[in-house]
Amino acid sequence: MNDKHKAPDANAWLALHGDYLHKYAVLRLRDAAAAEDVVQETLLAALTAYSNFAGRGSERTWLIAILKHKLADHFRRAVREFPVGEESEETPSGEWFKTAAQASGSWNPHYAPTDWHSTPAELAERRDFWYVFNDCLSHLPKRTASAFALREVDGLDSREICELLSISMTHLWVILHRARLHLRHCLEMAWFKRSA
Repeated sequence: MNDKHKAPDANAWLALHGDYLHKYAVLRLRDAAAAEDVVQETLLAALTAYSNFAGRGSERTWLIAILKHKLADHFRRAVREFPVGEESEETPSGEWFKTAAQASGSWNPHYAPTDWHSTPAELAERRDFWYVFNDCLSHLPKRTASAFALREVDGLDSREICELLSISMTHLWVILHRARLHLRHCLEMAWFKRSA
């Protein structure tokens, strides 16, 4: 085995990539302990298969690819262990949704979007914005937050997400719609009105 494919020192590798991988996993799983387990599985798999690392990308990119597979395995296991009906409430902030719709069933104009005065690219550069975003995401039910992160952060297509979470396409659409409404409202209250 040449030096190019010699596995790195596990402690040094953990120091270099561990925090990043853990944050990545926590955002998708919303469970620090589960994220630690998935990151450990990722690092063990990477250390075992390091001789297959072609070096076409960075080690971190390679590790993220392995982590995505481990996250998918985690979701598959979770679906087998917790049936679809297990999560009793798919609606985040139920009270907000009740007040957002008028008694007639139409949308209450008070809940119309405010002008955010920022582009998505500008917001992506602000670390303090991501703290608020992650806090808003943490108020969603686990399945809802996972579906949102898989779709909007990881870019998985809807069919893959439906397979991972064992839900129908219609159910996924409803979950994503509710997640976006909740996140928009939460960000407007916690970020945009704060900075106005």
